[in-house]
Amino acid sequence: MDWQTPEDTVPSGFVPDAVQRTLGHALPPATGAWREGDPVGRRRFVDVVDFPFESGERLPRIRVAYETYGRLSPARDNAVLVLHALTGDSNLNHPAEPGHPTDGWWPGIVGEGLPLDTDRWFVVAPNMLGGCQGTTGPSSIAPDGVEWGARFPYTTIRDQVAAQRAVAQHLGITRWAAVVGGSMGGMHALEWAVTHPEEVERLAVIAAPAASSADQIALNSVQVEAVRTDPLFHDGAYYDEIDGEGPHRGLALARRMALLNYRSPSELNDRFQRSWQSGISPLGHGGRFAVESYLDFHGNKFTRRFDANSYITLVEAMNSHDVGRGRGGVVEALESVTATTLVLGIDSDRLFPVADQELIARHIPTTVHGRDPVVLESPFGHDGFLIEFDEVGRHLSRLLGAA
Repeated sequence: MDWQTPEDTVPSGFVPDAVQRTLGHALPPATGAWREGDPVGRRRFVDVVDFPFESGERLPRIRVAYETYGRLSPARDNAVLVLHALTGDSNLNHPAEPGHPTDGWWPGIVGEGLPLDTDRWFVVAPNMLGGCQGTTGPSSIAPDGVEWGARFPYTTIRDQVAAQRAVAQHLGITRWAAVVGGSMGGMHALEWAVTHPEEVERLAVIAAPAASSADQIALNSVQVEAVRTDPLFHDGAYYDEIDGEGPHRGLALARRMALLNYRSPSELNDRFQRSWQSGISPLGHGGRFAVESYLDFHGNKFTRRFDANSYITLVEAMNSHDVGRGRGGVVEALESVTATTLVLGIDSDRLFPVADQELIARHIPTTVHGRDPVVLESPFGHDGFLIEFDEVGRHLSRLLGAA
């Protein structure tokens, strides 16, 4: 799922000691969240007053950050909504710059002449509710002048879709030409098509399930616990701590756990085997295996661009995902989808395996590929949809060409 930034999604490889040391010279801030006063970059914002959550709680105001690519047609009929995964943001294709800590996460898909051709389509990418890159979340300031922190309301996939819909209303878009999402973004995309079928013409659900399974919830629960048990988490009240004193160890550990679900066993085995990180033996002599160093590097790097409370909020939102909840079950919900749909899975995905996509494809009435999903052959596991641009783009182009 962080699978969302190119430096993490390129094929796994050795992290030289010199690169490892680049993170050691500057202590990470207590939170990697975008904060008020930071450069805005290319973000735009929509304010929503008196926002209700499924839990029954309300916030007096939320703000949704988003970016747009291309130009909206006079008829407003060329808008495509692209929804990011767990730790992504609104940057789809431009380089890191002031206000944007990482390069865009889908540069081979969105842009001029690419499958989501910005000469033809008006692409909208919001940052999800509860996140930490401009949209209201735990790191945002509450009316009492203190960060929401652990007080931030329990947030569901449906709450996040409601916040995304506020962007559509702000832009005057009453029907999306397509709603596209991968992983957690695929959960949002599917929820859009079930909740607002009249507003979604085409749908792409990529490497996502119709409901989070017990296995997936279990994997999420240990990541959440890793963050909460960090002694510097302070029950979510860590924002005033000096650099280096935030819950970095817990957040980095959660990230390492997640990365193991995003990559495939074959990729890690083929690339690292049993190699050592250096000439020092890891067999009782203080050295490390190369794969350990890889996980540590990316875990520690992650703490510099994300927020621990947001991580908990978003992981728990994933746990809430069930398009059949209160709707007669998953099958009945899927059968209500009216959008022409692409369902794409990845053969080596061990986070959301192909069986999840088979269920979706079997019950959505109209797909571009029949009752079986498109299955991408990739050695890169769940991250394949952020690496295999040619194949993913080919199937998106097929969907966008469908009447």
